[in-house]
Amino acid sequence: MAAAAAAEELSGRRGRGAEPGPGPGSPAGRAGLEGSPGGGRRVFSPAGEFREFSRRQLRDMERLFRQYDAGKDGFIDLMELKLMMEKLGAPQTHLGLKNMIKEVDEDLDSKLSFREFLLIFRKAAAGELQEDSGLHALARLSEIDVSTEGVKGAKSFFEAKVQAINESSRFEEEIKAEQEEKKKQAEELKQRKAAFKELQSTFKQ
Repeated sequence: MAAAAAAEELSGRRGRGAEPGPGPGSPAGRAGLEGSPGGGRRVFSPAGEFREFSRRQLRDMERLFRQYDAGKDGFIDLMELKLMMEKLGAPQTHLGLKNMIKEVDEDLDSKLSFREFLLIFRKAAAGELQEDSGLHALARLSEIDVSTEGVKGAKSFFEAKVQAINESSRFEEEIKAEQEEKKKQAEELKQRKAAFKELQSTFKQ
């Protein structure tokens, strides 16, 4: 009887087949669909969808994306974006980082897939990003191989770099001016206190 039960259980397992793998809704399933260029049920072709960029530019963007995808899960989350912006020299507030992701987060998962990352550069090229936005800073400060863009692209790239340096210098000058002003005010206060003490000593005499 035990042998019959064992045979029945084995037959049942064969009928059910293999256990199901991760579905498209799971983290692994989602990463396979769009987390990296191509793969999964929904195939994503950067060269096919983002025809305005050369293959070399797309490779550079992918290299940049993978550089800051610390978790190697095919996404850049908020903390990874925070590190990226700090490395680029344009640190953002927590709210600023959330707004950066929100602007291109088409699937509303609060992180950037490679396709959404490319949307940043598409919007920048089309002039759809506000100049004071974090995404504009990301696109502007990212190192791009300008040899694929010709003279016009090289010019705009270096102009952007010069502008970033000028903005940084202006910011430093403003800080220096504020420090000088505070120093001047402290010196004036010190002089007033000294004059007041001298006046007090005169009255005491």
